[in-house]
Amino acid sequence: MKTITKSDILKALETISAPGEGQNLVESKAVTNIQIFGDEVEVDVTISNPSLQAKKKTEVAILQALHKEVYEKAKIKVNLKVEAPQASASADAKTANLIKGKPIEGIQNIIAVASGKGGVGKSTVTANLAVSLAKMGFEVGVLDADIYGPSQPLMFDVENEKPLAIDVEGKSKMKPISNYGVKLLSIGFFTEKDQAVIWRGPMAAKALNQMIFDAHWGTLDFLLIDLPPGTGDIHLSIMQSLPITGAVVVSTPQEVALADARKGVAMFKQESIQVPVLGIIENMSYFTPAELPDNKYYIFGEKGARFLAEDSGIPLLGELPLVQSVREAGDVGRPAALQENSLVAQAFTEVTRAMVSELVKRNETLPPTEAIRITTMAGCSAVRPK
Repeated sequence: MKTITKSDILKALETISAPGEGQNLVESKAVTNIQIFGDEVEVDVTISNPSLQAKKKTEVAILQALHKEVYEKAKIKVNLKVEAPQASASADAKTANLIKGKPIEGIQNIIAVASGKGGVGKSTVTANLAVSLAKMGFEVGVLDADIYGPSQPLMFDVENEKPLAIDVEGKSKMKPISNYGVKLLSIGFFTEKDQAVIWRGPMAAKALNQMIFDAHWGTLDFLLIDLPPGTGDIHLSIMQSLPITGAVVVSTPQEVALADARKGVAMFKQESIQVPVLGIIENMSYFTPAELPDNKYYIFGEKGARFLAEDSGIPLLGELPLVQSVREAGDVGRPAALQENSLVAQAFTEVTRAMVSELVKRNETLPPTEAIRITTMAGCSAVRPK
């Protein structure tokens, strides 16, 4: 029988990552006790992730590692305990669940564009904000995080493009696709046009992780993230991965859309998230026929987003009209903001300026946003850069 030593066990446990910690079990001090009785080994481990999945995964990983690296016939007992981090008794107790995220080198501001529900024009607004920023002289990138319904490749007329692999300091990185002065990455580049993306949360998070950290974005003033509609797993993965500078919520004036937009605002304001909301953009505020540019028809209601902004204590960044040219521009892959001297381009420019103005105020008055760690929900461990 092989002699089992404590050092052998610790060496094997160093190959296992502590769930949600970004360190191995030994580095994170998760291993609290090791007892050896001949070929019997008892290991006490404490983790902070309360999910059943994390507990089971950790236990299986320990058994496999010790059988493979130490002694295949060892009788192993794993005592696994969950212990959430204790909040500080100081004034910092409210932010005890927050951890400082590492910013992506070269990217100055990361803005999440969200909506409470689908169909309000979030992706269209994201594309036009990006183009408007580029027209102002900024270096801009767009990450299409709408894994299940990526539309940015179509809106930028790059559906048939494929990101190339380039060598950056000895590492292989994805080179984003560029058009109209905007760098773009989307899951749409890696799937067929008629292929449905049917992934569970962890797989979608892994794909996002690669597009964020395995891409060579270069120097950017702004990285806009086109989030999926609603509030869910992808949103958590993004906010746990990146220090989001601020968020923009898109809605229509319709009460049904506003009800869900409220939830979107509430998500960013949660104590464990605390991402500053730069403002609300009201899309499809009014209909203006091309032949009657001075007429406004409030098809979906009037001033709904303005009232929501006032109730939430956040700015209304602007109102965007419902005009046929916006839809046509999106369908042909040329964002409407590129239409020089048009009503639509002017509206997007004004909204973009308001967003930049709020961002400047935010950066002057608030510290950098931190990536978050949520310890009270299952399956919410952070996606971390390598």
